[in-house]
Amino acid sequence: MGTAENYEDILKGKYPAKAHAKKVAEWIVAKGGDKTGTIYLEAQKSRLLEDNDEPAPFRQRRFFFYLSGCNLPDSYLTYDMGSSKLTLFIPPIEPDEVIWSGLPMTVEEAKEKYDVDEVKTTQGVNSHLASPHASAQSTIYAIPEQISDDITFLSYKETNFDLLKPAIETCRVTKSPYEIALIRKANAISTVAHVNVMKAAPKAKNETDFEAVFIKSCLERNAKHQAYHSIVAAGENGATLHYVNNDAPITNQNLLLLDAGCEIDCYCSDITRTYPISGSFSEESLGIYKIVLEMQHQCIAALKAGVLWDDVHELAHKIAIEGLLKLGILKGSAEEILKSRTSVAFFPHGLGHYLGMDTHDTGGNPNYKDTDSMFRYLRVRGPLPAGSVITVEPGIYFCRFIIEPYLENPEQAKYIDKGVLEKYWSVGGVRIEDNILITDSGYENLTPTPKEVDEVVNIIKSG
Repeated sequence: MGTAENYEDILKGKYPAKAHAKKVAEWIVAKGGDKTGTIYLEAQKSRLLEDNDEPAPFRQRRFFFYLSGCNLPDSYLTYDMGSSKLTLFIPPIEPDEVIWSGLPMTVEEAKEKYDVDEVKTTQGVNSHLASPHASAQSTIYAIPEQISDDITFLSYKETNFDLLKPAIETCRVTKSPYEIALIRKANAISTVAHVNVMKAAPKAKNETDFEAVFIKSCLERNAKHQAYHSIVAAGENGATLHYVNNDAPITNQNLLLLDAGCEIDCYCSDITRTYPISGSFSEESLGIYKIVLEMQHQCIAALKAGVLWDDVHELAHKIAIEGLLKLGILKGSAEEILKSRTSVAFFPHGLGHYLGMDTHDTGGNPNYKDTDSMFRYLRVRGPLPAGSVITVEPGIYFCRFIIEPYLENPEQAKYIDKGVLEKYWSVGGVRIEDNILITDSGYENLTPTPKEVDEVVNIIKSG
């Protein structure tokens, strides 16, 4: 799969668009699809801001990128499944636009840059779809809500809107070496950013200061996009799972929870670290941190191809229960606490999710209607295949909104010591998150960001 040292060597090659197209086509055929069919995809359109002549921020459609490696807006592609021919259509040169924006990518440059067989301009899309290669006996595969009004599929015997999207979503789960190299690179840059935030932590006056250091560190390394909106949560704000304000003043909060990662060429990193802003844990926050770190260590150690993710998630709950019993926050039998699902009050989310072009990547088959509260928010269900990348992000949170209903329910409250719990509200939340590549024999951790107690404390104090 490639090592951390040589990801730059792998990235000197081309994004493997043709291999991805072949993989998707094989999935479609395996589901009874037409082996002489055509795959059709469109890039995201360029748009202006409403009531404005400025362009809206652009984010490429991931389905299109997976089969093209092309980050240009207003583009199209076809893949002829019978001949394995991948054709990319890019916008033509518009002289009026050149005045303002410079020369766009040419057909020749695109042919050199992308792993495709042919490059044409977008003016030729419909004539290409109507050409003799589009057999009257074959099927075109497309995503219904991603087809422009001026595109016609009249030359095809059948249009199939059902198979292409699930085909790509499933194929994206297992990554090629090139994709893994992109995730490695995003992790390497995000790690520098996380360490820089640790060093700057004691001087911060506001959560925005942490976010600014993180984004600056990424920009300096030419990572111009964040994979998601960062969670920069000090003290009790860390109890909100997807906290987004990132603007509270730093006063006497003990912990910072920083969930942040950059994106490289449409591929994500997703890293969370929690640590003391001043460099010194309180007794309560250190107790919780050690439990979460143990949850993460044991769950990562359990990973290999074929392991049932549901079981690893349950393991995290068992370790959380054991730790919270030792601290006295929980009381009673560990077995009964697990059965009653009382631990969900402190660890309400899933252990992790697939990672790739999306932070919460495709193919996880969650069941958000599950009546079992322990598994309801688990974004991945079932066995993990080799080549998949999954986040392992256990956490323990002290969120009044979540915990108070448990305290009001006698069947749950009997397992919680309210007196001990009272000392822990100020901890807020602790989460530790790494990105793990699943292999046949085990796993590889793609996230080199420091997380051991002494390591983190030393970095903060060195700043």
